[in-house]
Amino acid sequence: ACHGAAKRPCRASGGPSGAQPGRWLGWHAGAEPGRSAVKLVHQTTPWRWALAGVLLGLVLSTVLFAPARWVSALVQQASRGQVLLMEARGTVWAGSARVTLTGGAGSQETATLPGRLAWTLAPALVGAQLQLNADCCMQQAWVMQLLPHWNGLQLRLSDAQSQWPAKLLMGLGTPWNTLQPHGDLQLSTRGLTLAWVAGRLIMTGAAELDVINLSSHLSTLRPMGSYRFSLNGGTPVTLALTTLQGSLQMSGSGQWVGGKLRFNGEATAAPQHQAALDNLLNLIGRRNGARAIIKVG
Repeated sequence: ACHGAAKRPCRASGGPSGAQPGRWLGWHAGAEPGRSAVKLVHQTTPWRWALAGVLLGLVLSTVLFAPARWVSALVQQASRGQVLLMEARGTVWAGSARVTLTGGAGSQETATLPGRLAWTLAPALVGAQLQLNADCCMQQAWVMQLLPHWNGLQLRLSDAQSQWPAKLLMGLGTPWNTLQPHGDLQLSTRGLTLAWVAGRLIMTGAAELDVINLSSHLSTLRPMGSYRFSLNGGTPVTLALTTLQGSLQMSGSGQWVGGKLRFNGEATAAPQHQAALDNLLNLIGRRNGARAIIKVG
């Protein structure tokens, strides 16, 4: 009961005389608010850290030991099925595979590079460094610097030389499977840099592709000649075709405009080999007398 409300506070009904005000609120004297909650946190926190450590370990092991077949899937998707990395071994960071070229979805044409292509990928101070080495065709590895930018990506290729079998092109389908080229492709690069900026490709530096001792099943003349494709960066990127030697003479020039190649050239045959090259000239371009007019774009 309340006695003298003005003189002393009212106690909870049934409470013993002299009880502390805390009892009036329903908790025992001497108890500290929140002690049970703090104790529970201390008990569960080690388990949470352990779980976080396990999850972090799983993520790191997945990243460090990601299988090479992930690279195969990425390359296949990026090339629309025209470049396949078969029998992939190792990891994303250090692996190898056999390179197969195809004509894409539905194509029956394939060609596989002799030997294996090996790669290593390592983080750098800015971006990453990728090394490619094909034991069949490279005297030294290609070293590529991948440099991301806020609005794109830049790829720098080290100066390098390599030699590839021309028959590998047959795997790409039309028109290579019709021409069935044979010979050697010698590729060299000088200060080559590719940059993707806001969806546009910008190229600086130069590259040369020499086609040495080219022959085709469409002609009985073997070889027909040797040729050079010169690619020079700038605005726009330009392409030039010249004949190094041979009875089949080809020349032309072009440039990339709006991401599309526009090329004009012509092909002729030495008079003494006109008959042997006539079929091939008909396929190379539109005939204008002895010449075949080459036009792309």
